[in-house]
Amino acid sequence: MVSIKEAMEIGQEEYFLAGNSSCSGCGLEIALRWAMKALGPNTSLVTPASCLNVVVGLWPKTAPNFPFMNMAFAAGAAAATGVSAAFKAKSHRFPGKVWEKMTTLVFAGDGGTTDIGIQGLSGAAERNSNIIYCCYDNEAYMNTGIQRSSATPYGAWTTTTPVKHFKSRPKKDMVAIMAAHYIPYIATASIGYPEDMVKKVKKAKDIKGTRFLHVYAPCPTGWKSRPEDTIKLSRMVVQNAIFPLFEIEEGDKYTLNIKLREKKPVEDYLRIQGRFRHLTDEERAFMQKEVDKKWEKLLKLINSKE
Repeated sequence: MVSIKEAMEIGQEEYFLAGNSSCSGCGLEIALRWAMKALGPNTSLVTPASCLNVVVGLWPKTAPNFPFMNMAFAAGAAAATGVSAAFKAKSHRFPGKVWEKMTTLVFAGDGGTTDIGIQGLSGAAERNSNIIYCCYDNEAYMNTGIQRSSATPYGAWTTTTPVKHFKSRPKKDMVAIMAAHYIPYIATASIGYPEDMVKKVKKAKDIKGTRFLHVYAPCPTGWKSRPEDTIKLSRMVVQNAIFPLFEIEEGDKYTLNIKLREKKPVEDYLRIQGRFRHLTDEERAFMQKEVDKKWEKLLKLINSKE
């Protein structure tokens, strides 16, 4: 739950409107709502093919109260680079107008980021294009039928990794890939920690160059979880260190945002998702071991930079 204090700090204005076609408990909708509360009305959205591509553009349930552009799967970052360049050109021609205040935002799923869109994103990051790129990560291609992506975690059921052949490879570390580009700002966020997410989006807004946000956004439909557990999962995944909340500035300055006095067990998180129901005790223990290993690696990176 969001406290009254948090709600007041985040703001009451809604830019992503009710009555849209998101599924019940959709993490994507919540993520975009928080992001737009932080960015405000002078924002232009580019969304490549994904659940959001359908939600923002499906008449008569078009939801954004701000300009947006639907884009091909692979072209989110490339299109946003062009939009940002257009705003820059307009601001030079018409100084003092709204163009120089505009923020270019990409909101893309994990498939459109870690797989199909990675080439365009890498190119934008190498050029340090002036965009905010947000990957809302629901860990599969949900819009086209719950197929495996490279962001799907080990052990998960999808329609292309059925129970007898569940995904045996680890989730792609997209944050590490982006850090290798030495862009100005990278952050992880979870919709279960809205105040943290809003602060990070506001921080990204005030930075020039490529900013990358990796946002954890559960999908009850694809995860076989209850819609009312979306926020619960979004907090559990941080508390058990599967998805730590941290920032990276200029490629190598790490800051841990949520410190854990005691890590919660991975088992509790797995148990309330049907996509992991088939796993054996040994496979769950393996997942716990891998999470512990990655957590220790992150702590070493953070401590080495302090």
